[in-house]
Amino acid sequence: MTKERRAEAAVRRTVDSPEVLKALSHPLRLRILRHLGAAGPATSTTLAAALGENTGTLSYHLRMLERSGLVEDIPERSTGRERWWRGVRGLDIRRPPQGELTEAERAMSAELDRMRMEEDVELARQFTAGQAESEGWMRGSRGLIHLTKGELDAFHDDYLALLARYARGPEDAPDDARPILLRWFGLPAD
Repeated sequence: MTKERRAEAAVRRTVDSPEVLKALSHPLRLRILRHLGAAGPATSTTLAAALGENTGTLSYHLRMLERSGLVEDIPERSTGRERWWRGVRGLDIRRPPQGELTEAERAMSAELDRMRMEEDVELARQFTAGQAESEGWMRGSRGLIHLTKGELDAFHDDYLALLARYARGPEDAPDDARPILLRWFGLPAD
């Protein structure tokens, strides 16, 4: 691990508040975060063009994401009324325990699960349809292992640490890098 990677890992911030959950439970905000993560910094104008929305709508949702600590303004790139935005690096977004959520927050959590599941099903379709033509850019694995709850927790934490080790934004990536969508979930087979 490079010196920069160790420093970045040291400043990783775990986010597990209901406010962040609320910010994430909107489909346009998820699209904004995905675009910033894949394409890099953008203004509300460039985001509006890329996402097919109007600038006012994008500005509102960017402010909501900023209040939740999910995006940040880039002061050195911003001039006058034009603000440049980027996704905040080093976030480990985890959900608060269900017992700590209000009924409304549990409903938001369920809506976020529904939206993400739709996206995951579409990604699985794309993986199946495009793997042969991907020239090695699509990889997948499935497995069945026997774990204790503690081992499953450790596996999950190790997966997140592996993601953090390779994480970088588009502005820091080599020219031949591509944005790669990754998914991991574990569930009992019995």
